[in-house]
Amino acid sequence: MVCSKVGAARFRQLLTVLLGGALWGAAGPFAAAQRLLEKVEILPAQDQWLQPGDRLQVRVKAQPGAQVTVLGGKLLVELLPAQAQGQRGVYQISYVVQPTDTLGSAAGGRALKILASAPDGRRDSLLTAQTVRFLNPNQPLLARTRGPLAYLNYGLGEDRLGGAKMGYLDSLVLLHVTGRVGEQYRVRLAENQTAWAPLETVRLLPAGGWVPQSLTGSWSVSGDAQFDYVRVPLQERLPYRSQLLLEPTRLVVDVFGATSNTNWITQRAGLREITNVSYEQPQTDVFRLVINLQHAQNWGYVIGYQGNTLVIKVRRPPAKLALRGLTVAVDAGHGGDNHGAVGASGVKEKDLTLLMAQKLRTALEAEGATVLMTRDADVSLGNDVRILRLRQALPHLLVSLHVNSAGSAEAKGTATFYRYVAFRPLSTALYNEMLKTGLNGWGNVGAFNFGLNGPTEFPNALVETAFVSNPDDEKRLVNPAFQQQIAERIIEGLKQFLKSTRRPGLRGWLSKEAAEQ
Repeated sequence: MVCSKVGAARFRQLLTVLLGGALWGAAGPFAAAQRLLEKVEILPAQDQWLQPGDRLQVRVKAQPGAQVTVLGGKLLVELLPAQAQGQRGVYQISYVVQPTDTLGSAAGGRALKILASAPDGRRDSLLTAQTVRFLNPNQPLLARTRGPLAYLNYGLGEDRLGGAKMGYLDSLVLLHVTGRVGEQYRVRLAENQTAWAPLETVRLLPAGGWVPQSLTGSWSVSGDAQFDYVRVPLQERLPYRSQLLLEPTRLVVDVFGATSNTNWITQRAGLREITNVSYEQPQTDVFRLVINLQHAQNWGYVIGYQGNTLVIKVRRPPAKLALRGLTVAVDAGHGGDNHGAVGASGVKEKDLTLLMAQKLRTALEAEGATVLMTRDADVSLGNDVRILRLRQALPHLLVSLHVNSAGSAEAKGTATFYRYVAFRPLSTALYNEMLKTGLNGWGNVGAFNFGLNGPTEFPNALVETAFVSNPDDEKRLVNPAFQQQIAERIIEGLKQFLKSTRRPGLRGWLSKEAAEQ
């Protein structure tokens, strides 16, 4: 039994040395004084799967002057206070994972043990809250996409709209998983090209598979009563990325892991929108399809697989470029338990958007259009459900209605949003007409990473009618006469868009200019 203060202090010191500081430091009133390690973390602070060549970043807050190690002796560097926002005792390491590194057989990863020792012989240890797994490159980890809305992200960054999306993928696409951070898998697309797939959109496969790759077969181009088609036979469902480019209008599709073995391309009868097709091999594991289109304005396209054949369906312009006979989808933002923004008076975005959408529907039907409402009542409806319904219905156009909000009551005005540059003309036409309401102009915003702007199947735009957080804008938004005015301006914007699409493509313009010279 220890019977004096001196004896007790000596006993604690001996016990700290014997047990590495961790056990004693975690208990009793002397914990803060005895611990060498205060905090340890992996950056980013999420569970990670790493492969050789990746960097493991660890940061530690500990007693200044200590020796801090990880992974069986890898030394962390103590930063100068100027490097650590004036703090002392901050240690870091940026370690490149080696092929010989192992963390045991834990498939889900394991916590890292951080060790620290002081000049006086005291020792301490802590486990990271996050886990790490080192992948074996000789045993490729594979996954397949699942569900109708699988997608890839460019990187790990995100905001309230989520990460920046590269694009949607069909189901059962084979992916080579090379890492994980938090709730996203890193996948290898091609040499020096990676993307990130949310965990819920893929399922891991049993070990023993081959990395995704394929030779292309000879492909065909044809048309039927509704679409033009490009069909490229592959040996596996490979990931892809598409871009719709302008001047001239062309659809470019990169198929990752594919190498050309195409000896001919058969172009059959029935084509109305595709004018020419070709391919490139920009790198050994990227096969690029270039599909030239007839019209300056594209009306959407669909990419998916039939078996292992990649099928690209290109939509044609409507038979008549007028509202009469068109199917226009109208999306009233939010609804049900999703109130959206709320004004100072208590008015909710979900109610305003529904009122405006209903007025817009009436005005469109008076013009002879068929209207598809994503919701026609105060119901909860997720964006995923809306997108799937729209994909099935395939309207000619989509207009999504919202009201804006900001932290400052000074922000006011109207704005439109688009994601793909090929659909910017629709957004621009709507914006120009919305300005005629007398609202301030907030801007026409591109590359907008919003769910309803994501589909490539039809031109689409989002209208943020006005700021409900601004007193003047809010007064207008709750006025039924102003809601009707918004509907009428949108109608005129759609008419202007349709009028602008009547011009021919680049080839047509060149021919016309040549004839006039």
